[in-house]
Amino acid sequence: MSTQPSTAPAPSARKPHEDQSIVATARGGDTKAFDELVVKYTPKLYGLIYHMTSNREDTNDLLQDVFAKAYRSLKRFQERSSFYTWIYSIAVNMTLNFLKKRGRRHKLSLDDLDLAIENDPDFIEATSKTDPVREADLHELQQRLNTSMQRLSENHRTVVTMHDIQGLPHGEIGRILGISEGTVRSRLFYAHRQLQNFLEEFRR
Repeated sequence: MSTQPSTAPAPSARKPHEDQSIVATARGGDTKAFDELVVKYTPKLYGLIYHMTSNREDTNDLLQDVFAKAYRSLKRFQERSSFYTWIYSIAVNMTLNFLKKRGRRHKLSLDDLDLAIENDPDFIEATSKTDPVREADLHELQQRLNTSMQRLSENHRTVVTMHDIQGLPHGEIGRILGISEGTVRSRLFYAHRQLQNFLEEFRR
């Protein structure tokens, strides 16, 4: 299966029950129907897991495990939530468990640019200019942002990834993580403040 990142629209923009017929067919044992769901949700789940792990090999392995678990558990999916909320929950929980077991932070290589920054119009415009000083400064900023993200706790990095990078609304994040919208907002506020503090340390 393909596990390459892309700029696919956030699942929250889709109708909540548009997967219903595909899921029903897949639950009946149709592997081609499940493959449709894999193709549909791979881009966003890849982005989610990658920004939480900062490692492409780990992301590919976890993504395979997420879809394998979803397939095994599909008959137990009772459609109390949309399919994407259900599979996002699986992806988040498996990634958090992986991070806890890993027990250490992976540093990104200088060439492994963060996808959100890489696609930012200002970043693209700036790096299109042949100014080595400007490019060096942007490269340094990118490294600092990556390092700061990895200093956040798993829970705080998760909400930043889902909201600031994936573009999911507070309510959707709450449903996926099984927490209140107020808790989501609180974690985001704390995480943003921590990121600001971390970046301030670099300026000193």
